Amino acid sequence: MTRIIVAMSGGVDSSVAAALLMEQGYDVVGIMLRLWSEGEAPSLAGQVGDLSCRSNRCCTPKDTALARRVADQLGIPFYLVNVADSFKRLVVDDFVAQYAAGHTPNPCFNCNQHIRFGLLLNKALGLGAEKLATGHYARIQVMPPSPGPLPRVMAREGESQAEKFQLLRAVDHNKDQSYVLSVLTQYKLSHVMFPLGELTKPQVREIAAQKGLPVAEKPDSQDLCFVADSDYRGFLMRHAPGSLRAGPIRDMSGRVLAQHHGLPFYTIGQRKGIGLSGPEALYVVALDIADNAVIVGTARELGRSECVALRANYLSGETPAAPFRATAKIRYKACEAVVTVTPLPSGSAHVRFDEPQRDITSGQGIVFYNGEIVIGGGIIE
Repeated sequence: MTRIIVAMSGGVDSSVAAALLMEQGYDVVGIMLRLWSEGEAPSLAGQVGDLSCRSNRCCTPKDTALARRVADQLGIPFYLVNVADSFKRLVVDDFVAQYAAGHTPNPCFNCNQHIRFGLLLNKALGLGAEKLATGHYARIQVMPPSPGPLPRVMAREGESQAEKFQLLRAVDHNKDQSYVLSVLTQYKLSHVMFPLGELTKPQVREIAAQKGLPVAEKPDSQDLCFVADSDYRGFLMRHAPGSLRAGPIRDMSGRVLAQHHGLPFYTIGQRKGIGLSGPEALYVVALDIADNAVIVGTARELGRSECVALRANYLSGETPAAPFRATAKIRYKACEAVVTVTPLPSGSAHVRFDEPQRDITSGQGIVFYNGEIVIGGGIIE
């Protein structure tokens, strides 16, 4: 019987994924990751509230109990794996460092690349599983084989393979998570399953209710998992106070309009919370790292037509040899824009938009699509 490890979180999506795989006859094992939480930082004791109450929302005691309860109900083994140190080093510390450098990071990219589809995938394969399944809303399909030897799946990262995989958007575009999965590789795609990719969220909840799972009506979590109180500014004040230096707010001509309280409190396209009023609405159009200045302008002055994507990753495993046309998303919930992507020898890519985009933000992911297919992506410089 084929063994599948399911990444469980105590939520409805991963619970239904496990239930569906059980129905399909797989040998299912549930694993939940114990991630770093702010309450585990004794050096911060006594600062800004009761840190002992700040659990990581991906693995609170309540969520852990729910995941274990679902596993018991399904009759599958369940294990809790501690990756707190790695999560802190690879995800949280980078998040803090990026904000300190004036960027606006999306930590889900690092988490998916290094933790969920890095450490956990390796753990799953080490336990004899053929694949790791998660509750993400996305699809994987095998490309038609080319003439030649029988296809095989890679045994190790970086090994060549005849069988090729594509990452596709989920059927439910409202829940599609292909944007944050653009960090996957051919090796990882060959060992990953997304059982919910063909379902809508209402269908998933209906399945959970039909099976009597205790998480059927559990609300979705939308915010950063390790910022337990949803206040990332307070989090930065506790973990990177040196990055919160006051400085000038300037208009496009260089005139000082006011003072800001720290660059991490601002992001490109921001309108509310700037503390300025005038005949026209003002937006954050740039962050000047060298001068520790926030640059504001009108809607007409906001926007760019190009950017550079660092650490470009192409899910085909091959860097395109020539510029290509695609659509791109510059944030998870952003509308797509038509672009021309030019791969660069440095491993990055130059991206030119057909129409200027208002919210091109350093540190955010940019992901390229060809219809339903994810081509790849990178991090905006």
